[in-house]
Amino acid sequence: MKLVFQLLLYCALFTLMVMFAVRGGAIDGLYFYPKPVQERAYEIGLTDRDTVRRKRKIFMTEFYIVMAVALILIIGLWNGVRDFKTAYWQSLLFLEVMNWYDGIVIDKVWVGYSKFWVLPGCEDIPYVQTWPQMLKKRGILTLIWLIGAALVAGLVVLVF
Repeated sequence: MKLVFQLLLYCALFTLMVMFAVRGGAIDGLYFYPKPVQERAYEIGLTDRDTVRRKRKIFMTEFYIVMAVALILIIGLWNGVRDFKTAYWQSLLFLEVMNWYDGIVIDKVWVGYSKFWVLPGCEDIPYVQTWPQMLKKRGILTLIWLIGAALVAGLVVLVF
């Protein structure tokens, strides 16, 4: 039951980070959008490439640091894990839940059904991935997180 609660907290943190990224409006998260939407936003003057590049770099750095530190603290401090194997399996669980939460809840539900994410002048361009696109992306990320979980587990064992 504790792990379920922790997973819910971790997904809530993920959501808060996304909300933080777009605190000035959806245009602040243009780097989340498909390339055709980005190109249209540049063409009609909603923003420029340098601004989007800078915001993406800042947010992604903050995001990875916050999510990694939170995960390391949950596993090492809260759960008291000291061995690599347990740390790996817990890391993998959290990273995979986050991966699929992002694809289904954030992308398909929140972005797909909220008017907040519709950019003026870009309404005619699809900005939500289709189910096959989302499943392919999440499947690839599932494989990547097999390695990411080993890195997190190594840090947990190293720090704690």
